[in-house]
Amino acid sequence: MNQTILITGINECIGQRAAELAIQRGMKVKGFQLTPDKNKQNQLGIDVITGDINDSAILEKACQGVDIVLHAAEITKEGGKLKDFQKVNVDGTVTLARAAKKAGAKTFIHMSSVLVYGFDYSNNIAEDGKLKGDNNPYCQTKIEAEDAILKFNDPSFGVVIIRAGDVYGPGSIPWVVRPVTMMRQNMFACVNDGKGVMNHVYIDNLVEAVFLAIEKQPYGEIFNITDGSETTWKEYFTRLAATVNLAPPFSLPKDEIKLFLQLRHQGQKLFRKEADILPESVDFMTRPYAYSIAKAKNLLNYQPKINLDEGMQLTKQWLQQQ
Repeated sequence: MNQTILITGINECIGQRAAELAIQRGMKVKGFQLTPDKNKQNQLGIDVITGDINDSAILEKACQGVDIVLHAAEITKEGGKLKDFQKVNVDGTVTLARAAKKAGAKTFIHMSSVLVYGFDYSNNIAEDGKLKGDNNPYCQTKIEAEDAILKFNDPSFGVVIIRAGDVYGPGSIPWVVRPVTMMRQNMFACVNDGKGVMNHVYIDNLVEAVFLAIEKQPYGEIFNITDGSETTWKEYFTRLAATVNLAPPFSLPKDEIKLFLQLRHQGQKLFRKEADILPESVDFMTRPYAYSIAKAKNLLNYQPKINLDEGMQLTKQWLQQQ
């Protein structure tokens, strides 16, 4: 597999794991990240460029000699100012696509999210289902980015969109690190008794889907990628608590949690503290149904190899090392 891949957001959970697995496959890896930090990439011998995702000169330099771009850099917070999200998630995606196309890259894999369906969607929704921003800047800008990137798809520059489920495993901030931190402080609760479906995808399963898309080249297509199991929120968080030897989290009604988080957020603002968890996060943890992965199974031959038992075991080992 003598190809060069540029991975954006290489210092984040998805980008970092994709880099490790790409190297294992014999690919040459380049990295791009939005913020400088001391990280593991350079131990892997990767050339990492840091810069503004809207700086076309830096991006053109990063894209030189690249066959494939995996675009995983994004703002992932649950809430905030729409224009901040648009700058990175939409404008940045367009600037990167232009630079990649100009530099002669052949394949552009865009990491999107199942959150393009919003918070209230039909059971087993497929890729042609209705998209809803639900007044959330993350959901809204992921929809806008998909729309913008598909316009670049042509015979010389193939675009594939991956709508990732709830990514867990080593390095996952929203679904491992933050809940565990809050559980340890006895500050974590399941919403509405943990009903609804957590559409988890173990990080390696997601990256495997990316490599299948690179190999099979289904250009112009969009894929939902999850582990394909209907795990309730309660079961997921109970298992996560067990990895750090804690009791299952208690449960509170949605309105109560939201009110508590709103008051907490206002208090943090008052003391000019960065919010550790936003009230909007409650919407993310009450999604009702599973997303269909039938298309990925059919067109990509995607089969999630690591199940929840194994994924939790690997997550537990990682947490112990941290």
